[in-house]
Amino acid sequence: MVLTNKTPATKVQAIFNNIAGNYDAMNNVISLGLHNHWRTVTNRALQLTAGDQILDVCCGTGVWSFGLAQYVGPSGLITGLDFSEAMLQIATGKKDAAGLTNVRFEQGDAQHLPFPDNHFDRVTIGFGLRNVPDADQVLREMFRVVKPGGIVACLETSKPQNKFVRMGWELYVGKLMPLLGGLVHHYKEYNYLQSSTHGFLSPQALAEKFWQAGFKQVHYQTFLFGTAAAHFGTK
Repeated sequence: MVLTNKTPATKVQAIFNNIAGNYDAMNNVISLGLHNHWRTVTNRALQLTAGDQILDVCCGTGVWSFGLAQYVGPSGLITGLDFSEAMLQIATGKKDAAGLTNVRFEQGDAQHLPFPDNHFDRVTIGFGLRNVPDADQVLREMFRVVKPGGIVACLETSKPQNKFVRMGWELYVGKLMPLLGGLVHHYKEYNYLQSSTHGFLSPQALAEKFWQAGFKQVHYQTFLFGTAAAHFGTK
């Protein structure tokens, strides 16, 4: 099965441009404030070192990019890539306000990464894989640009496997999330986000996609009763 999002790319781009101003606050609400902890756990598993060159795909407002920058130090570089100009404007504003010199942002397509083969020590993608038109292609591109021996990590929402947990998850994601979005005048946008979450793969199925893209040593860790997962693969 090819993993695709049937929503047109231009529509997805418009959705993220529209919600950029409320994106960070809403992420805290939707993840119950846990998304930063999940990133921290994932960062530790990436075995980051000073001087690393890291690509953060679908970087949004730069939350993960800034967290990664703390590990690589002034000799390293974090490149954040996103297709939403509004998201990148916020990310750049944060970077400038913090005076960071080891982070840069670039607008681009995750399906056609504008970087050479074997270029980065690590590649990350956080809560973005379910929103790209062709997630299989994105995994192949991340495999292409990471160095041999490098690790790719994907942090993403996931379907709980426990049926009782899934009942609560269905209620929260399917009903409450769009209503929360409505409070900030973005009901349609967050209704799309809940639909992309519902349609995404189980942790086991996404791990298989990593294998198919060419990765080795594929494994994953779930969070919050399986409602989110971090997947890892080595080139």
